[in-house]
Amino acid sequence: MSEPKRRFGDRKDGTLLRDIDSMHLVMPLMYPNRCDNEAFLSERIDLTNVNAWLEQKNSSNPEYKYNLFQIMVTAMLKVLTLRPKMNRFIANCRMYQRNEVSAAFTIKKIFSDSGDEALAVIRSKETDTIDTIHQEIFRQVSLGRSEKVDAGTQSLNMMQLVPGFLLRFVGAVARFLDRRGWMPRSVIAGDPYQSSVVITNLGSIKLHAGYHHLTNWGTCSVFCVIGEAKKRPFHDETGRVQMRDSLDIGLTIDERIADGYYYSKTIRLLKKLLETPELLELPLNEKVEY
Repeated sequence: MSEPKRRFGDRKDGTLLRDIDSMHLVMPLMYPNRCDNEAFLSERIDLTNVNAWLEQKNSSNPEYKYNLFQIMVTAMLKVLTLRPKMNRFIANCRMYQRNEVSAAFTIKKIFSDSGDEALAVIRSKETDTIDTIHQEIFRQVSLGRSEKVDAGTQSLNMMQLVPGFLLRFVGAVARFLDRRGWMPRSVIAGDPYQSSVVITNLGSIKLHAGYHHLTNWGTCSVFCVIGEAKKRPFHDETGRVQMRDSLDIGLTIDERIADGYYYSKTIRLLKKLLETPELLELPLNEKVEY
């Protein structure tokens, strides 16, 4: 997505929304903190079609197999592309449309208590499909599990060089710059909370989906939690119970960026994409019926 021409009041990461209704203009003034405006939504996804699609996709034995996490990342990117209000953020009591669609997640280098983590950010294009996202995730996971330190971790490591008595001052300056969008790109390059959505795959460590807070730092308005995939009861048209593979997901959103009806349609689209994964083979900006 090309970055629009900046006008006075715009930030390098977002365009100031100058024509919004009075309620959404006033809400950030009344409730300025993102953490005070969280709404939590949960949904259960039937994985029957996903499992069949993955089996077909992996039948040719690709070097890096397609998996449920890649489907989730692609679905979220497509939702954010087709539902642009979900890609807004509020900073310094003003609302902005983000200039890119991005998804961030952490990579566990080794599954152990002492295993380090690395940061990954997928910055999508409107023409991306699950195949191109799959390749980009492979590239970033491979890089994250190598010995090379990513940009975000490098920035955090630099804080260890700051004398203790200056840390509080440095933090205050950083928050001031962050609210106004003045933080250098090099400092926040790998910061997950500067992205459209943060995705965490708790299912990979055998945990249920649940609530995760947003942060006042950064610009992220959506946090997605993926739970463990397992068999759960579903009712068919006759009322009989069937056990099917399923996935629970939780979404924490900043309720100031849109209204309940918009969120409802957004969840409907996300559920449609996750239960019809072949739609993710279309470009992110190609509309679907839901």
